[in-house]
Amino acid sequence: MRILLPEKVRFVLDTLTAAGYTAYAVGGCVRDSILGRTPGDWDITTSALPKQIKSVFPKTIDTGLAHGTVTVREGGESFEVTTYRIDGEYHDNRHPDSVTFTDNITEDLARRDFTINAMAYNEAAGLIDPFGGEADLKKGVIRCVGEPEKRFSEDALRMLRAVRFAAQLGFHVLPETAKAMEQAKEGICSVSAERIRDELSKTVLAEDCEQAFRILYGTGILDLILPELAELFRTSQNIKYHLYDVGTHTLLVTNHVPKTPALRFAALFHDLGKPEKRTVDEHFITHFKGHADVSLRLVENILKRLKFDNKTADKIKRLVKYHDREIVLTKKAVKRAVLDVGEDIFLDLLDLKRGDCMGQNPLHTSYRLALYDEIEQIYRECKADEEAFSLSDLALGGNDLIALGYRGKAIGILLFRLLDRVLEFPEENEKEALLKILEKNQKSWLENIE
Repeated sequence: MRILLPEKVRFVLDTLTAAGYTAYAVGGCVRDSILGRTPGDWDITTSALPKQIKSVFPKTIDTGLAHGTVTVREGGESFEVTTYRIDGEYHDNRHPDSVTFTDNITEDLARRDFTINAMAYNEAAGLIDPFGGEADLKKGVIRCVGEPEKRFSEDALRMLRAVRFAAQLGFHVLPETAKAMEQAKEGICSVSAERIRDELSKTVLAEDCEQAFRILYGTGILDLILPELAELFRTSQNIKYHLYDVGTHTLLVTNHVPKTPALRFAALFHDLGKPEKRTVDEHFITHFKGHADVSLRLVENILKRLKFDNKTADKIKRLVKYHDREIVLTKKAVKRAVLDVGEDIFLDLLDLKRGDCMGQNPLHTSYRLALYDEIEQIYRECKADEEAFSLSDLALGGNDLIALGYRGKAIGILLFRLLDRVLEFPEENEKEALLKILEKNQKSWLENIE
């Protein structure tokens, strides 16, 4: 096995070796290199102690000396260099109480989570793989190093990492690994909301996120981190448009929308309100009237709980709020939808609607898929013709109305009335034409103003 090391990585390894220490590239960079993927970063492990690492390199940053990690700066890049170590006991399901440095690379690899991440490499020794990581890469399986129960009790976040790696790589979580996750599931409650959010964010963008969430549900972990989502798998749908329970439908939708964070999470959360709004009529047909409003309320709670950033949260909420909105095939209706939803996510909304169709009964979806394509075409034609979509596109603005003597609420009312007119008659979006319309209609438009 030969791995092509980047020049700067080779320099760090060679520098440590020349100083009398052993050193290897380790973990995910070795895994990805074997798979033919480009590593996101290169981690290095060494027999050198932190002080010795600092003495070898002119530019270092004290990243985590207590745990043996020093960041080495080389050629404008940063490389985490960590001393071989043995972890002590874990009492918080997340971090070792102590670490002991060692000069044995195998002892260091033994503390790691999964076999595919427990490999090291340098050009002199080749691949160091004491736990069969390369074989597991060929088999396409996620297996813990040593006893899975111990690995998950040490660090509960590893359970989310297991399904994330499976989703990203298209691998399978071995049954004994999944069983250990189920037994250790309560430990996930000790993991911070931010770390859970970060793992879910990586998982939801993966190729096979459907498998990941099925495992999380099957092991009971989903009930602990996203109980609102778990409930969807226990909610049946008996209606001609649906073939699956709400949870299965949700995962199909998520897999069928483009891989952007806001859109993927909106797909995952769009039907959260269905369990609460589920009714059954006299013909045993299920209905979910008003579920979008409940979904929005629930997603607001989740986004706060998992501490999403405001920008992403805002997009997710708007997509969930409007995912069931009907849009008819007229220019005015399309432009009105753009105004209400927000132009920044309008095309995302159409993608969400398409994904929603792809998760339903194919006998009843083709006409709606065609409808969304036509809506997008109308939108793009209006954009090409530079037609107005919002107040900022109006040829008459607030300052113009102030100059005419209008004040307070009247300004907003009149501008929105003018915009509504222009949405239907784009050719009237000229200042003189709008002034004439304003003069003709101002009295009736302001009739009920307080």
